[in-house]
Amino acid sequence: MKFRMAPNSLFAILLRSPWWISLLPAAVIGLASRALLPDAYVVFGVMGAIPFLVIAVIAARRQWALPSEQESTKVLEMLSAMGWRDFCAVMQAAYGKAGFQVTVLEGDRAADLQLQREGRSTLVACRRWKAANLGADPLRQLASARRERDVSRCVFVSLLPPADATQRVARQESVELLNGVALVALVRAALPVTQR
Repeated sequence: MKFRMAPNSLFAILLRSPWWISLLPAAVIGLASRALLPDAYVVFGVMGAIPFLVIAVIAARRQWALPSEQESTKVLEMLSAMGWRDFCAVMQAAYGKAGFQVTVLEGDRAADLQLQREGRSTLVACRRWKAANLGADPLRQLASARRERDVSRCVFVSLLPPADATQRVARQESVELLNGVALVALVRAALPVTQR
């Protein structure tokens, strides 16, 4: 059985927040333990801060390699100015650098790329990366293609985060959404040096 953290649990929220926010409850617990507990029990009170310190370290490690807001804006603007062929080439290169074997799916209506790594296959739909309003149909088509081809994952790429209704459909259909900072983190190494 695979452990999965509830998306709205305290620790899941802290993992998505800036790393230093996890230090605040740790500091409060430490200070409260020192102020309120007898000296013999302070150590036990401070031990309650350890999970928050661990979360801070994990969040810091994840956020260390993320692009800055300024870099994200610049890269997203570059991606929005690209034509389909250039964007597809960037996505191929980015997934290739991430260790995937990439196949372009010409003429497929649901997916544009198929990725292979360690015996697992992933479908990627990225042709509508500029769309302001995605809607649910492309996500359902991608999920249907995943089931037909017996593929383990599917990813839908867009520059902007989709509307709440579209995100609900993505969760229902188990379609991963790749946009914003996560998209920038994937593609920035694949962009030509002159564009970075």
